[in-house]
Amino acid sequence: MPTAIAVTSADLVLPAPDRHTPGAALLHPPEQHDLEAALAGTGALLERHGHLVALVPPWLPRTTVQRLHTVRAILETDRIALLDIDLPPLGTALLARQLRQLSVCDFSPGVIASAARLLSHYIYAGALLGSVAKLDRVRIPVGLGAHARSWSPSAQFAVLAHPTPHLARLGSAGGSGRGGRGGRGGSHGASHGSHAGPGGTPHGAAAGLPAGPDFATHLTFARGQLASDWVAAELAPAWQVQGVLENPLPAASPAWWGTPKLVEFAAGIPDLSVLYQLVASVRREQCRWCGLELIGDRCGFCAAPLAAPPPSAAVPAGTGRSRP
Repeated sequence: MPTAIAVTSADLVLPAPDRHTPGAALLHPPEQHDLEAALAGTGALLERHGHLVALVPPWLPRTTVQRLHTVRAILETDRIALLDIDLPPLGTALLARQLRQLSVCDFSPGVIASAARLLSHYIYAGALLGSVAKLDRVRIPVGLGAHARSWSPSAQFAVLAHPTPHLARLGSAGGSGRGGRGGRGGSHGASHGSHAGPGGTPHGAAAGLPAGPDFATHLTFARGQLASDWVAAELAPAWQVQGVLENPLPAASPAWWGTPKLVEFAAGIPDLSVLYQLVASVRREQCRWCGLELIGDRCGFCAAPLAAPPPSAAVPAGTGRSRP
């Protein structure tokens, strides 16, 4: 059986792109399942799949995160990977689907877990917002001018949260007005290239829109309480996406973006063969702690760094060695 990919909410499970992609495992929060049920469910997943990879975004309630760590500790297993992924809700759902796609390939559980950080760099996650008054909670700088304009009933802002923060006020005709990071003037989106791709001009940059990926993507969007077709009608063509899919809005999205007046979107690589080549092209190493394969600089299961700590940070002799 393939490695199980788990999320903490059913609304983070996007439809499978083909009949080969498995579904996601659901790890229920404490208010839905007690500890005994959580232990039984997680144990059954491990028995069936061997290893479990769970996405743990920072916007989860503390009680949910504590439950995940408690279950892993009680089961005394090193076959559960709890991955800290800092993406908006819809971007998190998109990453989970990509990992589900890869889970049926010939990658080991360690490679699949550590591939999450690699794949997240190629996800473009943002939203069309009716207000940015509370957007500073998600670490996107918002200037006083943008805060003031948020009080206008017709205000709309295009925000890219990942991989490069970008904020632009949209004009009344649906185009981009003056905007930029921190609400300063200038076309900030045009000055930012996309994250590592095959090259070329980032889609959308010339139009003053958030600079999009310069590689083939599909766009998923979800509507909140903002009546607008801007994402599908303007952003998708500007980014030259190969497909558009509408999905229900995750319950965590309004709090993450600071307003229910939004249309959230996320673009990512849809093709399994491209995802496979991307992961397979990275050199594989062996974790010095648990022995699993990994790519990148940190093991997804035990969190041990690839390189040993410098001598100055080593544990003094006679004090024992602690788990990283």
